Amino acid sequence: MSHTDAEWRAMLSPAAYTVLRQQGTEVPFSSKLDYETRKGIYACAGCALPVYASATKYDSHTGWPSFWQPLPKGIAETVDNSFGMQRTEVHCSRCGGHLGHVFPDGPQPTGLRYCMNGVALTFTASA
Repeated sequence: MSHTDAEWRAMLSPAAYTVLRQQGTEVPFSSKLDYETRKGIYACAGCALPVYASATKYDSHTGWPSFWQPLPKGIAETVDNSFGMQRTEVHCSRCGGHLGHVFPDGPQPTGLRYCMNGVALTFTASA
């Protein structure tokens, strides 16, 4: 999936564009999705691909929605050497939008913390 920069700007809010297309980071504790507790699916705000299930969400106390496991084929990872450190960037496997980063300090069973920008996600509640 690809769009021109102008198309992305027209499709996304300014905040979502900054995160998804320019690898920005939203202010911690600013996303309502950090506080979301209902059952449902989190999808990429750029292309609606399901990326996380609520069953894997937990409160990491970091200020961003966090998950211990993505949905199959929902994300891809790349090395991020910005800010003088090496991290693992998480992006949507379909549109390439930046979602956040993954860290090795999460809960079991994976021990991973997928720390996502809420503005890069949408949430659909399920019954």
